[in-house]
Amino acid sequence: MENGTVANLGLICMKGCEEFGNKVEYYLQKWHGISKDCMIKADCPRFATGEAKGLILESVRGRDIFIIVDPFNYSITYKMYGQEVPMSPDDHFQDLKRVIAAIGGKAKRITVIMPMLYEGRQHKRTFRESLDCATALQELVHMGVSNIVTYDAHDARVQNAIPLSGFDNMSPTYQMIKALVRNVDGITFDPEQLLIVSPDEGGISRCLAYSSVLNLDVGMFYKRRNLSQIVNGSNPIESHEYIGNEIAGKDVIVIDDMISSGGSLIDTFEHLKEKGARRIFSFITFGLFCNGLDKFDKAYKEGLFDKIFITNLNYRPQAVLDRPWIVDVDLSKYTAYVIDAMNHDASIGDLIDPNKKIVSLLHKLKGDEPVDLG
Repeated sequence: MENGTVANLGLICMKGCEEFGNKVEYYLQKWHGISKDCMIKADCPRFATGEAKGLILESVRGRDIFIIVDPFNYSITYKMYGQEVPMSPDDHFQDLKRVIAAIGGKAKRITVIMPMLYEGRQHKRTFRESLDCATALQELVHMGVSNIVTYDAHDARVQNAIPLSGFDNMSPTYQMIKALVRNVDGITFDPEQLLIVSPDEGGISRCLAYSSVLNLDVGMFYKRRNLSQIVNGSNPIESHEYIGNEIAGKDVIVIDDMISSGGSLIDTFEHLKEKGARRIFSFITFGLFCNGLDKFDKAYKEGLFDKIFITNLNYRPQAVLDRPWIVDVDLSKYTAYVIDAMNHDASIGDLIDPNKKIVSLLHKLKGDEPVDLG
């Protein structure tokens, strides 16, 4: 056992997470001063019918296991009846359960790191419908998972489904701010020059986390929906109404947890430009772009926004990374910090709430200390 740890660390990367996992492993090896791999080989081979089984290819007995999974990586495929089938979030989640089952209770502890929470948007019941996220969390705990680590949960209150188990909701606040400073010239954290905006009422708490530490004002768009209709599973938006301070002449940061179709975000950009916003940036933890990139290319050419900051916590095709308006923010080091702290049974309070680091960065930008943006 490594000095001060709960047990020897083991890292399992589910399919599609290998690149991210290798970066995480690099930092863990560096900090622990070990040359041996932390990575444990696992697989979920398929039968011709599409059914699968979980395999652990080396011993995990007594180890502190961390499983990294991206349920939204649609680039992974398998063969079913001779056809190539892309893995759905359901497929990824089922494979995760297979691997946990293959561990067979032999590990000291199991932590699942699921950056974008499976079924995170199905977190509440408004009609006769399933509560998939709560059910999924309960399944994992029932199978022996001790901790679940996620990022920027759509609604973190879903953790109430597993009140006696670990659930940590991390936020890339510091990494996003550092990336903004590194990639945008002339940015200033002056409330007369910069404004934080939420595209809807549901994201206001996310924006307050930024505004409180940066001492900036917050604005919000209220989506007025037609509750008498359901289109593509939701009530259509009839209008965006802005609530907040003056926008004209200011840079604006729009903050949200994900881009799915992107329609609401582009509507927000349009309304901000109509109100006189100078430059528009957006912090998005998960850039899914489910309906493609064309509408964003068009909006960028029309000058509706300047940069969109996304993270490498989920799969991004090369076409996304090649866009001139995308800034890809690396969260592998941050994730390694979380794993290292948990493996030592140390507090992750400062990682969940990085206000001290952000304040230090702001002091450096003011010239009080040298700036290190590495």
